[in-house]
Amino acid sequence: MTTTPRVDPNNVANLSADTTVDDQFPGAIALLEAAKTVTVLCHVHPDADTIGSGLALAMVLRRRGVSVQVSFGVPEMVPESMNELPGLDLLVPARDVRAEVDLVVTVDAGSRGRLGGLADRIDGADGCLVIDHHRSNTRFGTYNLVDDAAEATTAVITRLLDVWGVEIDVDVAHCLFAGLVTDTGSFRWVRPGSHLLAERLLATGIDGASIARKLLDNHPFGWLPMLGSVLGSAELVRDAVGGLGLVYAVILREDSVGLRAEEIESVIDIVRTTSEAEVAAVLKQQSGDEWAVSLRSKTAVDVSAVATSLGGGGHRNAAGFTAHGTRSEIVASLIHALA
Repeated sequence: MTTTPRVDPNNVANLSADTTVDDQFPGAIALLEAAKTVTVLCHVHPDADTIGSGLALAMVLRRRGVSVQVSFGVPEMVPESMNELPGLDLLVPARDVRAEVDLVVTVDAGSRGRLGGLADRIDGADGCLVIDHHRSNTRFGTYNLVDDAAEATTAVITRLLDVWGVEIDVDVAHCLFAGLVTDTGSFRWVRPGSHLLAERLLATGIDGASIARKLLDNHPFGWLPMLGSVLGSAELVRDAVGGLGLVYAVILREDSVGLRAEEIESVIDIVRTTSEAEVAAVLKQQSGDEWAVSLRSKTAVDVSAVATSLGGGGHRNAAGFTAHGTRSEIVASLIHALA
């Protein structure tokens, strides 16, 4: 059993100044232990890292007798690829999220805006604990546990549970592994310790291969013609990024009718394999002139800095932003930002 240093939950905000990430865990635990009602908020258009983090933490809190809800702003339903994660009974529709609680915990959200229509729930809470691993995180909580050296927010949650002395059982491990396998791209983007963490989670008895297949390798037939149409329109800008190259593709609304968010988002991982381009981008039309842009880089370019300059954020090699205008205007502004 790990002994957690005693921390006054009324003063934990003061701990975040001039301290290391390791120093931040006791304060976060103090907030969680003091709360009787908690809302865990995932980011909009959730991926397995935010949902896995949220459900893992919520299951632990429920076992401690805490009244806890988990939710996200949009869409209305959890992505189908995640419909077998343990703890889904803790998910509530955005409209049913309580207006007032002791503590709001956000997971894998780099900014308040990433919470969408549920951002105002922070205002009805006595405190807000931000748990994340994005370097571009804006530290919008009253207490911020942000480890930008972690490969996934589920990795941060794992460390939090270890410091807290909480046993990671098979259900919690399932959720944590879901975030780890997706945010590392099936362990293509790993850091020292990533495989050790995976081995530890697999040792609980979870079926890692089945979890990965469900999350990454299942698409409806309609995905194939969409993919053919979108990839056929891809363009390579060889002289962009200082001659390192940019490849981009565009997904119009009519291309994606009837497809799930995960099918649409998966296109970037195919576009990024272009050998002649350091940076890959996929422009996804939302409505009218609004576009969600996903960015990936190989090694040389920090796309999180590029995305931040355009109003978004993310990781060094995977980031995104939202923009308004024609697709030609969006591409031009992206090329300028990459110069």
